[in-house]
Amino acid sequence: MFGHFGFSYTGFVFLLFLFIPNIIWSGKKPQGYTAENENRVLLFMERLGEMLTCCCALVFSDFNIHEWTLWSLWLIAAFILMIMYEIWWVCYFRSERTLADFYSDFLGIPLAGATLPVIAFFMLGLYGRVVLMLIATLILGIGHIGIHMQHKKELEDYI
Repeated sequence: MFGHFGFSYTGFVFLLFLFIPNIIWSGKKPQGYTAENENRVLLFMERLGEMLTCCCALVFSDFNIHEWTLWSLWLIAAFILMIMYEIWWVCYFRSERTLADFYSDFLGIPLAGATLPVIAFFMLGLYGRVVLMLIATLILGIGHIGIHMQHKKELEDYI
């Protein structure tokens, strides 16, 4: 229920999928981007969720690939979502890198840059049956997606 301690190479790969484009983004932020007016409660939840999700991804061996069962479909779905997240980043980096590009939808998924990784890590938590990961991603999702929703609303109000 709470997971088995041990290194998760699967979690490590997911974190690479997450961090590499974000590191690149730090030098290619959208024109006009600012984090000045972010809701402090959402920001706290985002930071707490990031920390918990990263720790869970690395320290629970339950996320590593096991024998094939129907339950493995959760892992496949999580990987597909992370691949979609990478494709979304490619689209963003090839765009004009405006705020509208950054808060864009992808294949009908709203705020894909925030939504896809959160759902992917939640599905990873389902696959591993690690309740702490599920809680961590819920906290992360409220904060991260909430902040992106706030920014998108500000953008729409501005336009």
